[in-house]
Amino acid sequence: MFARFSCIAVLALLATGCANTSPTLGSKNISYGDTKAVETVTNEFGSTDLQMIAESMTRSLAQSGILQGRPVVQVYDVKNKTSEYIDTREITTSIKTQLMKSGTARFASDNTAMQSQVDQLKLQNQSGLYKKSTVAKTGNMIAAKYRLEGSISSIVKRSSDYKDVFYKFSLQLIDVESGLAEWMDEKEIRKTTER
Repeated sequence: MFARFSCIAVLALLATGCANTSPTLGSKNISYGDTKAVETVTNEFGSTDLQMIAESMTRSLAQSGILQGRPVVQVYDVKNKTSEYIDTREITTSIKTQLMKSGTARFASDNTAMQSQVDQLKLQNQSGLYKKSTVAKTGNMIAAKYRLEGSISSIVKRSSDYKDVFYKFSLQLIDVESGLAEWMDEKEIRKTTER
């Protein structure tokens, strides 16, 4: 009888423990949305544009065949030539992530993270704080075979009834040794708002 009661008590505890009893905090006007849904809140650069650019460029570069053997690539910041603020780092991060997931390329520390890499090597090798057998050796970083760089620009046209924004994203893969562009592509996006 005691064993049966204990079994029922354990099952009851498990059932209540698995239930989501956490209260929801915040405004009732906020909800989660589909991250892949087309976002058309404004005609400024948005999440859908970032996703379209990253997917288009990743597919094009992966299908080009230039990345055979998973070469090391160094990514440079995309130049923002538009009149609006665009976090171009997020575009390149999305491209890098998709290429990394597909196993197409490996990435060296990019131009903004290189100083952090150098600082970490100096800390490990010069501070005396680390066990020698675990210290990363200097002179063993892998040099990039290619560098990936690009730009985003826009043309904005307005009339009394419409606002039209044309975005052009360009990306190129350059062989570091020869300086030759081995791959290039562009993605164009047009967004029109009726006033």
